[in-house]
Amino acid sequence: MVSVLQNVAIDCADAYELARFWSGVTGHPLHPEDRPGDSETQVVLPAGPLLHFNQVPEPKRVKNRIHLCLRPETSREEEVERLLGLGATLVIDRRNPDGSGWAVLTDPEGNEFCVLRSESDRGAVPS
Repeated sequence: MVSVLQNVAIDCADAYELARFWSGVTGHPLHPEDRPGDSETQVVLPAGPLLHFNQVPEPKRVKNRIHLCLRPETSREEEVERLLGLGATLVIDRRNPDGSGWAVLTDPEGNEFCVLRSESDRGAVPS
């Protein structure tokens, strides 16, 4: 017997607004029953676990021990710019002059996530 990963739970101050941000990041909708003010919301991904947002009273204080890594369909640079436009913040730039590396961003509530090279970026630059 094994366990199946159901969702990735993200604690936050405003579940609906943070889910809206991540809906924009992933291009996938919020659960159809979610509404502003809900203390729990979800982004419905077509495959794999849901992104589950759970409103909690305490603020984020330290670096995440688990974070999401995104592999964009477009170039890494284009995706970083798009995410900054959605409200993300660039916190650590680990991109290298040779095209390798990644960018560490935070969502509007300070949760870290990485943007990796796209498949086309990976094909253009040796690993």
